[in-house]
Amino acid sequence: MTTAREVDQALQPSILSFVRDVPNLCSLAGLACTVSAIYFCFLGNFYAAMIGMIWAVAFDWADGLIARRMKGRTGNDQIFGAQLDVLIDIVSYGVTPAILLLSYGRFDPMFLPGAFILLAAAAIRLSYFSTFGLSGSAEYTGLALDNNSILLVFVFAFESLLGGEVFLPVLYAVCLALAALNVSPIKTPKLSGNPINVKILALYTLGTTALYGWKLM
Repeated sequence: MTTAREVDQALQPSILSFVRDVPNLCSLAGLACTVSAIYFCFLGNFYAAMIGMIWAVAFDWADGLIARRMKGRTGNDQIFGAQLDVLIDIVSYGVTPAILLLSYGRFDPMFLPGAFILLAAAAIRLSYFSTFGLSGSAEYTGLALDNNSILLVFVFAFESLLGGEVFLPVLYAVCLALAALNVSPIKTPKLSGNPINVKILALYTLGTTALYGWKLM
């Protein structure tokens, strides 16, 4: 005799069936960029890491825009996509900046507290957002995590001008400030849902890619 539970399980879609969803493919492309950024951080090739970090944001913003414009997505598609986004965000905007800080600091133990604070703030913020969502129609409580990468990529452009000894404490201070803003009660606008902002980010992504590509040469 077939039980109701067995019937429900038989009707469940396969895990990999969600990979065919275009927004999820876009999310996974962003994850690939994040993995490359982490890889280059370990190698000490920080300019290449910046390119990976900003492209991860670009794909993150694009998947939401695509998802909102797609028709025929089921409730399961939306729930799965939201969960996938959250899990990728913790890697892209929590783990990656922490590794960037540790790697640029040559893995000196004094940078471990900063790396922990960055990652803890990201985990706390994502848990809070998963529980309460947007503060208003288009506002977050605290600074959204994607801004961490956008700002770090901008700040890192001054690394060659300041020199490593001066830039290292600057980077540490910026990372701690971002972590504090992530869990602060301030209200910040939701930028990623606006097509105009997506276009601005696209220009910023291409511009920073060209800049860091030139530095790599």
